[in-house]
Amino acid sequence: MIYLDYAATTPISETALHVFNEVSRRYFGNTNSLHDTGTSAKTLYENCKRQLAQLIGGEPSALHFTSGGTDGNQKAIEALLHAAKSKGNHIITTALEHKSIVNYLSYLEANDGYDVSIVPVDTNGIVDINELKKYIKKETVLVSIQHANSEIGVIQPISQIGTLLKEKGILFHCDCVQTFGKIPIDVNRLLVDSLTVSSHKVYGPKGVGAIYLTPSIEKLDLAALKLPYSGTINLPGIASFVAAAQETTELMEEEYSRLHQLRAYFTDQLLQRQLDVEVITTHDQLPHIIGLIIGKIQGDYAMLELNRYGIEVSTGSACTAGMQEPSKTLLAIGKDKTKAKQFIRLSLGRSTSKNSLNDVIKTCAKIIQSFS
Repeated sequence: MIYLDYAATTPISETALHVFNEVSRRYFGNTNSLHDTGTSAKTLYENCKRQLAQLIGGEPSALHFTSGGTDGNQKAIEALLHAAKSKGNHIITTALEHKSIVNYLSYLEANDGYDVSIVPVDTNGIVDINELKKYIKKETVLVSIQHANSEIGVIQPISQIGTLLKEKGILFHCDCVQTFGKIPIDVNRLLVDSLTVSSHKVYGPKGVGAIYLTPSIEKLDLAALKLPYSGTINLPGIASFVAAAQETTELMEEEYSRLHQLRAYFTDQLLQRQLDVEVITTHDQLPHIIGLIIGKIQGDYAMLELNRYGIEVSTGSACTAGMQEPSKTLLAIGKDKTKAKQFIRLSLGRSTSKNSLNDVIKTCAKIIQSFS
């Protein structure tokens, strides 16, 4: 099988797996215990916080481990809203956000009296600063915008947005799950109040993530969020996550260049062969995420056909054959419902090679011919 769904999840690296096993064996103590075994575990835990905070240019005391990206997004938003609860009830987000954000904000709107506005994006999927300004009002307390989209990889101008929101005194959350380990992240340069990262996107174990809550946030109540965890923490998972994150960050520049070259090769080959395949391209996007529309074939059928030939990709949404919902991202950038239902996503990773992409191109040609 050729795995091309790295934006969904990555296989755990040998380094991360080794660390997980070693920490499970040698640092099994409860970090809350006062004996030597517990103290050793606590020391390792604090080192993990320090090392992960260094990777994002932050303070260790402001970093908190979670059970993953969804848990992190919800906890970060909850923390910021709690800190600003006396200032207003208006939240701004985009139509490109991960479901963990969309679903939680919908819950807050339906149950907790919040008013949620969706700021539009342009045809490249970018939030326009001037358009964002139009949506800000005196009741606005939070803006939540992802660093990069998981379907087409478009990267948002987070530091510019952060500058505007700092001037307005509005808190800013950023979902960095797709960008962590792929492009540089510095909490101070991004000018965000909180961000989320996840282990399984960077070749670490599942069930682990982290949030960063800027120390300058006033009225931040960590106890209300049960942060840090009061129970027994998943130290093997945390240490394995940090090891994977360090390894991914060390390889980041080299891997970015390699994946950029693979993307260029793939698109060039499609053009040379004059295949009826549309690559969703924006002016600033993660190179490893490639959105495609193959002929006039609905995305779920294209995905299943590729899978039949041993190539694993995904569609823009969870689906069953014949019942695919249109990609919300493609709708947001102006594509019609028909195009949005034809969307599939390739996402490249460490095992991806030119040979892998050559197989994809040959298979696309077969699929187009069979549906013509």
